[in-house]
Amino acid sequence: MKSYRMGIVCVLAFSLCMVFGSVSLLAQKAPASSDQAAAAAASAAKINLNSATADQLESLPGIGPAMAKSIIEHRSRVGKFQRIEELMNVKGLGEKKFLKIKDRLTV
Repeated sequence: MKSYRMGIVCVLAFSLCMVFGSVSLLAQKAPASSDQAAAAAASAAKINLNSATADQLESLPGIGPAMAKSIIEHRSRVGKFQRIEELMNVKGLGEKKFLKIKDRLTV
């Protein structure tokens, strides 16, 4: 009977160690997810079409170096964008691509 109780105590002690160990690991991983959230928020910041650099434009989905250059050249040639929809006037940037990035744009 005494060995039976000792077995139960050992199982309970082991179970408690597992629970507290798991909680400890989860607590250590939580800051990483908040760091990821901060990085996502930074990458989701609005980009001003009238002042954006090529690097900033390239951070938009579907915008590569050539398209970023075309946007900047269009801005230099035509002048500042009055509305974000005017971005579709840039050769090679159609409605489909515009709809993917419009929430990240401002003028």
